[in-house]
Amino acid sequence: MEKVKIIQTAHYVPEMVVTNDDLSSMMATSDEWISKRTGIKRRHISLSANTSDLCTKVAQELLCASGWQASELDLIIVATMSPDAYTPATAAIVQGNINAANAFAFDLGAACSGFAYAFDVASQFITSGRAQKVMVLGGEVLSKLVDWEDRTTAVLFGDGAGGVLLAPSTDQAAVLASDLRTFGQEAAKLSAGVNPPLAAWGEVNPRTISAFAMDGHAVYNFATREVPASLRRACHQAGITVDKVDHFILHQANERIIKVIAKRLQLPMERFAVNISEYGNTSAASEPILLDELVKQKQIKRGQIIALSGFGGGLTVGTQIIRY
Repeated sequence: MEKVKIIQTAHYVPEMVVTNDDLSSMMATSDEWISKRTGIKRRHISLSANTSDLCTKVAQELLCASGWQASELDLIIVATMSPDAYTPATAAIVQGNINAANAFAFDLGAACSGFAYAFDVASQFITSGRAQKVMVLGGEVLSKLVDWEDRTTAVLFGDGAGGVLLAPSTDQAAVLASDLRTFGQEAAKLSAGVNPPLAAWGEVNPRTISAFAMDGHAVYNFATREVPASLRRACHQAGITVDKVDHFILHQANERIIKVIAKRLQLPMERFAVNISEYGNTSAASEPILLDELVKQKQIKRGQIIALSGFGGGLTVGTQIIRY
């Protein structure tokens, strides 16, 4: 069975920045209130580019930096909860944009766990021999799902995209373990884009979808309980203890959540990189954005063990243990 290696990382965020002070001019909030409760200072917002546009930017950077040709790709997966449309898939649009004529492409929807889930699916295609060169992207334009008059959710989210190229490993780099869990009985705790069926036949179809709705307390309790459990299970599967992980790359939902997770694992915060102050919650894009930043800053080095862990809508949690 093939091992799987991360060949290249990349990310892209829109140029427009909306600060907490900007939001305080729109609603009853403040920089102090937002920063203290979330760790967020600003977020990047897309005014005209859609999710496929952000993902295409990342795809182009991945190919340029790796030296791969688009025609070499076998598979493209886009993890997103804010696709351009119900159909075509955002991944199909990206495939067309970069002219990856030999790749099949599809979207994966697992909200903030989406990148971890997509990474696992991509790995399975490689280990089974079905694909050799795979692009995995996490991209979101969450601003189009936000109710900008609801301060409980509007302050949290931002737009961006990130991704990786995966291929069979010829050295010690490998995916060591995976843990995916879904808690559908708690699905109503976090939702967006709900599109109800017709109320009655013959009436005008309003074709409206809902903005973000979240039980923040329930999601906080879920994350601080289930993410440490997922990390422990994945590390056990990999044959290591959690203290052997060099870098924890967690979904950037809330800095307080990450601090509680570190405490429950009895590990120092130095191992838990945080960039939420700059980007806010970018859902499926948050892990690949942070991963790329750490790689480019040379904080992550070949041979180190990293844990990718996403959590959120579904409710879901997903963890990958990787020897980079």
